[in-house]
Amino acid sequence: MDAIRCREWRIFPGLSLLSDKLGHIIFVFAHIPLFFFVIWQLKHSKDIEAFMKGFNIFMIVHLGLHIMFLKHKNNKFKDWISWTIIIGAGLCGLLDLIA
Repeated sequence: MDAIRCREWRIFPGLSLLSDKLGHIIFVFAHIPLFFFVIWQLKHSKDIEAFMKGFNIFMIVHLGLHIMFLKHKNNKFKDWISWTIIIGAGLCGLLDLIA
């Protein structure tokens, strides 16, 4: 949600080598099919439990990656709003897995 404002592509190996304009375009267009996939799975999955388990794991890994790249020179995820979203998603994934 905050990834565009914080220019998250600058942190990724490979994408960080691109200009801001091209990195932004690739980053946005890479996320569009991901959002469609998640929405599609939530509505049409034949095994919603398996999808949710995978999604929960993804949210936990996503939090871990943000922690791992916390000191990266191009990391702009510094405010409480960004971290509330990132930590909240990871914690929800963890809680759903253990519940």
